[in-house]
This record gives sequence, C-alpha cells and structure tokens, in this order.
Amino acid sequence: MTLPIDPKDILGKIKKRARALGPAGARARKMLEYRKQRGAVSMQPNILVINPGSTSDDIGYYRGNKPVFEVTVRYSLTDLEPYEGKNVTEQLPLRKKLILDYLIDHKVPLKEIDAVIGRGGFIRSVAGGVYEVNDQMVSDLETGRYGGIHPCNLGGILAREIAKYAKCPSFIANPVVIDELQPLARYSGMPENPRISIFHALSQKRVARLIAEKQGTIYEKVNCIVCHGGGGISIGAHRKGKVVDVSNGYEGEGPMTPQRSGTVPCAGLTAMCFSGKYTQKDIRLKMRGKGGLAAYTGTYDVKELEEFIQNGKKRPGSLICCTREKAKEALDAMIYQMSKEIGAQAVVLEGKVDFIALTGGLMHSKYIPHEIARQVGWIAPIYVFPGSEEKDALRDAARRALENPSMVKHYS
Repeated sequence: MTLPIDPKDILGKIKKRARALGPAGARARKMLEYRKQRGAVSMQPNILVINPGSTSDDIGYYRGNKPVFEVTVRYSLTDLEPYEGKNVTEQLPLRKKLILDYLIDHKVPLKEIDAVIGRGGFIRSVAGGVYEVNDQMVSDLETGRYGGIHPCNLGGILAREIAKYAKCPSFIANPVVIDELQPLARYSGMPENPRISIFHALSQKRVARLIAEKQGTIYEKVNCIVCHGGGGISIGAHRKGKVVDVSNGYEGEGPMTPQRSGTVPCAGLTAMCFSGKYTQKDIRLKMRGKGGLAAYTGTYDVKELEEFIQNGKKRPGSLICCTREKAKEALDAMIYQMSKEIGAQAVVLEGKVDFIALTGGLMHSKYIPHEIARQVGWIAPIYVFPGSEEKDALRDAARRALENPSMVKHYS
C-alpha cells in the first residue's frame, strides 16, 4: 500500500538540507521561503517558460506535466518598426504585456506560478547549470557587456519581471555562453584571439541527458557528441557532463550552415578585408547572415532547397539562383563539413563515444541525418531528435531547481 505524501514532510526535509549547507545554503533557504508562501511544496510545480527570439517569443505554461498553453508568437514588421535601430531592451514593455495577456486569457492566476524561467543570453562565460536571475545578471543582459545585445538577452529580464508579479523565483539555464572547455581546446594559434565557447548549450545538454536516460544511465556518466543544426550549427564533445570542446557556430567556426560561412581560409579572408571592396559590415554579413548555403544557392531555406533538388521546381518568388546540380553539391558540402566536425570531436573524446545525437531544425529533413549517419555511423550509435527541445529543457531545469534548491548557481 502506498501512503500519501505529506507536503509538510517534504518541506521539513528541504529545510533540514538547506540548514546543513550552512552559508552555501542561503539560496536554498531563499527559494524555500518562496515556496512556503504557497502553503505547501508542490510535487509538480507550475512553471512559466519564456524563450525570446528576434521576431518571436516561444512561451509555455505548465501545471505540473500538463501544458496549459504552448505558443510561438510572431511579431510583424509593423509591431517591431518603432524599435528599429534601438536597443532590444526597448521591446520589454511590448513582450511583457503579451506574456501577461496570455496568462490572463488562459485564466492563470499569478499567485499559482512556482517559477519563471527564461532562455539565457549573453552574460559572462559560466559553467553549465541553473542560475537564479539577480541584479548583476540583469545589468549585464541590459547593457550587452558580454557579446552585445541579442534578443535572447530578454529571456532572463522578462523572467524576473514576471516573477516579481508572481512573487516566485526566476531562473535561466544553460545559456549560450557556457564555457566548460578543456585547456587545450582554447588554443587558436593566436594568443590574442583564443577560441571561445558559444553554442546551443540548452538544446545540446537536454538531448544528451534524454538519450543517456534512454540508455539507462545519466548524462554525467557518458561521452557523446551532439550536433545542433539550424540557422547556425554547433557540434560539441560532451565528456561526463561537460562540453570539453565545441565549434563556435555563432562566431563562424566549424561547418558552413544555411546562413553562416563557418571556418574559412585565413589568407583569403584577410585579403578580402583589406581589398577595399568590403566594409566591416559586409564581411560580417558574409560570415553570418549571407554565408553558407545562402551564398552558394541564394537561399537559406533548406526545405525549399531540397524540394528544388528533388523536382527542379522553384516556389513563387524563390531566391534560388543556381542549378539543381549546384544546389545538391552545396547541400552535400554542408553535410560533409558537419560529418567532418563530428569526426574531429570523436578524436577529442579519444574514440570513446557512447552515442551521437543530431538535433535542431535541420534534422526535420530526411536526407541530412541519413547522410550524416552514413558518413559517421561507424563511430557510435546515432539518435535523431528533430526540432528544438528548448522549452522542455527550460521547464525541466526549473523543476530540478525547485526540487533541489542547493543546485541553483549564483551569478556574479
């Protein structure tokens, strides 16, 4: 016979654990107070997830495991026109109102929310994990002190703003600037220009954790390679819970992508920079925005490109500017470079690879994961997770933080 769990017993156990941690338990005790205000500790907490993008917000609210709503809200050019050329933080009132409106429309009382978690933005380089949003983090996100202002910076700020109304904790988890690189991985050949870690950390760690559990183990005990393929591509070597090496797809490392050039010949790039033909903005666009498949074929829409390769027909208004043969060759070149980078990360792990994970929007294609598997399947078993796991990753991170407050890290 299974006895019902008394929330007071759970509360007592958490309180005892927080006291045992001494000074290190300050954050645990603070979050405990948040939860005491609700009269009991919920075994299935209610969590609001906020994942902002350049022209959209991905929002989800969950009562325990049940989604109340999951929505991707896209902003029109008219919506964003007043903010053109301004700091992205100017959009906070617009985006905050939209989130609050959704909560009102779905009759979600603010007092029932146990935690709000946002996508992590460009803060200083940190180790992986869950961080409570504090004044220092908000300041760094607002000013773009590290890496500039990106729409994902709004995640932590919005989470804290909503959490103030709900009187609950606010978090970010596994931001793009996670840095767990091993020392040798930092060498670039130029001491003034070391390799840095910027990648799809949230997605990569989520998928690796899921597959490890599927194999009957935990993420902290496996070696794996994770490839996230979208507009940008990052491929990381995960060793026992840490990403010890990774291609920095944001800054132009690794394979070319639908929009980015990836690693390019240094001498040729230097010559272009000093030729007088290009401005710094032109070069940056060639590296990120108009590089990769967009530069070779005219489009970064991989689905459209695959349709053209298969039937030779272009969509109305298509930007494709090459033949079917050239389009296929460019797509195959991207896949070749992705496979080559996976092979390189296998060397980082000295061939001891438990599995390879392929995730991100590119993996909705049947052709791309099939070709990657054909080229690198001999290294380790391959798992394919099409699309993004980011909302689920954020929700689960907030849940773990509430269940075990001592795991929450402090940003300073």
